Amino acid sequence: MSLLLIAVPLLLISLLLVLYFKWHYSYWKRRGVAQLNPEFFYGDLRGVFTKTADIGNSFKDIYLKFKDRHLAFGGVFWGFQPVFVPVDLDLIKQIMVKDFNCFQDRGGYLHEKDPLTVNLFRMEGEAWKNLRQKLSPTFTSSRMKFMFNTVYDKAELLRRAVQSHLRNGEGTLNVTDMSGRFTTDVIGSCAFGIECDSLNDPQCLFLTECKKINKPMALKQFLEHNFPRKLLGYTGYKSFPHVEEFFRTVVHDTMEYRQKHNVYRKDFMHFLLELRNKSTSIKSEDQATLTDDEILAQCFIFLVAGFDTSATTMTCALYELARKQDIQDQMREEMREILKKHGGKMTYEGLKELELTEKVILETLRKYPILPSIPRVCTKAYKVPNSDVILEKGTALQIPIRGIHMDPEFYPNPDEFNPERFSKEEVAKRQDFTHLPFGDGPRVCIGARFALMQAKAGLTGFLSDTKFTLAEGDESGELLFKPSMILLHPRKEIKLRIERA
Repeated sequence: MSLLLIAVPLLLISLLLVLYFKWHYSYWKRRGVAQLNPEFFYGDLRGVFTKTADIGNSFKDIYLKFKDRHLAFGGVFWGFQPVFVPVDLDLIKQIMVKDFNCFQDRGGYLHEKDPLTVNLFRMEGEAWKNLRQKLSPTFTSSRMKFMFNTVYDKAELLRRAVQSHLRNGEGTLNVTDMSGRFTTDVIGSCAFGIECDSLNDPQCLFLTECKKINKPMALKQFLEHNFPRKLLGYTGYKSFPHVEEFFRTVVHDTMEYRQKHNVYRKDFMHFLLELRNKSTSIKSEDQATLTDDEILAQCFIFLVAGFDTSATTMTCALYELARKQDIQDQMREEMREILKKHGGKMTYEGLKELELTEKVILETLRKYPILPSIPRVCTKAYKVPNSDVILEKGTALQIPIRGIHMDPEFYPNPDEFNPERFSKEEVAKRQDFTHLPFGDGPRVCIGARFALMQAKAGLTGFLSDTKFTLAEGDESGELLFKPSMILLHPRKEIKLRIERA
């Protein structure tokens, strides 16, 4: 009898749970939105949770499934969380630009007790808007020109490092590692005002700490995606506990040294200190002071956005160019002509003249968008155009960038690497919002100009004197990517054969 008293309530509770989750996983269907076949716990992203698929390809597959059904949008589940997936480009444009006021937040984890998270990428609402307005002048063309010499100096050091590698008789170069060392030196100098020299010292502390930032941490990603941020923040949770103290010390010491010695440098740190000093001197109610923690957070996100992402872009570009020798030769010829035109040294104007190099970078970002899916959150109830569907406040969205980029309707033979897709004539033929590596609208990546400048300079350093081919035994197939909930990373380090060009 006692066993029966225990078993009946347990069976009843189990039945209620089954019914609840069945009801929960019909969320989109109940709202008139097409959905797939979610599984308990995993939702529609089993591969992401089990580390057998990356987020970019997962949402690409979802995008293509809905598109094959001729749908403008659909609904999926990220674990237990309902996620709206827009498919129609006009709807995506509506969300990212015309109705941006309803979708300006990204929904990522941030908390005031976790200062590295209070950065421009994660911030929301008026706080994001105010900081964006402050920082926008920092990334204008004139400011990029201001920082160009620093970037180019590092590209020249990269060229010398590659040549030294060649002189030492090493016929294979780890371009993943070398690209990361180059971007570390660039960002270390431009964002933190320090010379870490990782191109000559691959064991330098700054590079070691940078490599820790984007190490896959499935539990961390799961917690940040599925738990209420306030509850998570008040537990003392930190998003980057393994690097916070190091970067806090670097930024604090740099600020203190510059203030004490009146140091002037043409870099991001200087612009941030200018903003802090200016906002402090104005002392008006509508001009909030840029705090030391805000400077720390912005330096950190500049590092995160500029170190790993640009290194991955250059790595993927070099891999594709090793498979496409004709394009690589044309690029090298273009680089040499521009260098000769400008007296043997690359200038800011000369860098802008590298048209083929830019097309190669844009095609690389099409095929390998580093942020392959852009998150958004509905900040107020929103009626989806041309439908009866109303998105509730707080609804999560994912804009499937890699799905769009690999859509054969917009890019025939999408697996083929073809930089001429980005000739002026071809771009003019395509619909808007078919190429979104930096997002679009008011929340477009603020550092896009810097990223392109850094990648162009880096590829010049790699290719102006050196030829790259696939390493012996390397398959010439498509790159595979690490399972990740955020960024796109090749599954293995890319090593290529090098020789003097």
